Amino acid sequence: MNDVIKQLLYSDVGTSLANWAMFAFRILLAVELFRVHGMKNFRGNGGKPEVVPNPLGLPRGINNLVATLADTVVPVLVILGVVTRLAVLPTIGVTAVGYFVVHKNDQPEVRDVPYVYTICFLLLLATGPGAISIDHYLFNQFFNN
Repeated sequence: MNDVIKQLLYSDVGTSLANWAMFAFRILLAVELFRVHGMKNFRGNGGKPEVVPNPLGLPRGINNLVATLADTVVPVLVILGVVTRLAVLPTIGVTAVGYFVVHKNDQPEVRDVPYVYTICFLLLLATGPGAISIDHYLFNQFFNN
């Protein structure tokens, strides 16, 4: 179990420059996701709640919950660098479904948004948030004595 936790928390991407770049990357990515998609959950579309596509036929409440978490809670966790590798999973799921299912017949100009988000969050899944994160701090506190 400790090995799994270590793998989830370890996040040093190498050099100081790379860690600062990852810090900037994850903050800019998360702010944009929240600004463009997450804010729709609060302000809606002309006062009406956003209709979240449900191409997988999940119960509506679960579908809306996952989409809302992916666009509002995940960006906050990514900015802080808290359990980043686990936190990005809902967003990867939502954006991948957007790319492969919801927008599969759309023009490339429409499909590129979920594609780019999916690739970016897959990068965070693979690398972690970098050394400038709460994950890195927790790893050093509990596993790197």
